[in-house]
Amino acid sequence: MARASLLFALLAVAATAVAGARAPGTATGPPLAAYGNASSVVRRRAVENGLGRTPQMGWNSWNHFFCQINEEIIRETADALINTGLAKLGYKYVNIDDCWAEPNRDYQGNMVPNKQSFPSGIKALADYVHAKGLKLGVYSDAGTQTCSLRMPGSLDHEEQDVKTFSSWGVDYLKYDNCNNGGRNVVERYTKMSNAIRKYGKNIFFSLCEWGDNNPATWAGGMGNSWRTTGDIADNWNSMTSRADQNDKWASYAGPGGWNDPDMLEVGNGGMTEAEYRSHFSIWALAKVWAGPLTGNRKAVVLWNRQGYQATITAYWSSVGLRASAAVTVRDLWAHSSSSAQGQISASVAPHDCKMYILTPK
Repeated sequence: MARASLLFALLAVAATAVAGARAPGTATGPPLAAYGNASSVVRRRAVENGLGRTPQMGWNSWNHFFCQINEEIIRETADALINTGLAKLGYKYVNIDDCWAEPNRDYQGNMVPNKQSFPSGIKALADYVHAKGLKLGVYSDAGTQTCSLRMPGSLDHEEQDVKTFSSWGVDYLKYDNCNNGGRNVVERYTKMSNAIRKYGKNIFFSLCEWGDNNPATWAGGMGNSWRTTGDIADNWNSMTSRADQNDKWASYAGPGGWNDPDMLEVGNGGMTEAEYRSHFSIWALAKVWAGPLTGNRKAVVLWNRQGYQATITAYWSSVGLRASAAVTVRDLWAHSSSSAQGQISASVAPHDCKMYILTPK
């Protein structure tokens, strides 16, 4: 079951900035969705914990399993990351989302793993994941309970919970925003950030504030990623709207801190193959948006968001190349190479995309 979930619901966890100003539309069809490196940079103070120098990648349980998780699924998912070769490509995090803990804390006020679904405990699971060269993440909430209402949140227990997570060997914390009593959002997330600085220096801190208070403008000094959108759903409109919402914050992302348009839905069944290809391409491109690729290479996606076939053109001036530059064009989905100069055009099916790496000759 978990192997299928990995292949069908692989998530670029907190998938980073879908970014930058789009190149202008050209030729026939929809506005051009061609992305390269951002031309203007509005950087923010980055948290200095040595983590998140590149965007985090891996797997998260929520979009496929929701609360129906257990330690066997997590172990099998870790196995699958290794056996499929995805770990070698950078998919390192195995993250447990909501519902992993007992409804109540123990007599000392500590969170307790759910005795039925995680009988071996989180530390044993972290040891298993670490032995494979992977990292383990857990979930909590900046409120009194998590969003599922099935386990306690960490509000006013920040230091105690971080000490617990660190003792288990946890590498990643996704920190949600439910049941917060209306308390100030910056104060709540600052408390957890300070606790992690003090007791969990190796924990990647992923703020899941839903973008309500423009966290890109203030979360850079607190954590390694911040949600810029509400929760994604497994449909075209939800996916594209989150790409658009995330787009404007591109210049705030970079090494140490990344925009998060929520996790991939690829393979969960609500979109077509073409739509999932677009979804994966736009989220994957977010990984490189903070700067140019090595060797002055550029990543470009031609994304047809309309309901009809369209020809889309990306001019070199729109993606940061000299207008006269000759390049080798690598089509990442077709696994083919060609040459181009000045521009690249393609006929793109409805809701589909083309994704290229342009390498100057």
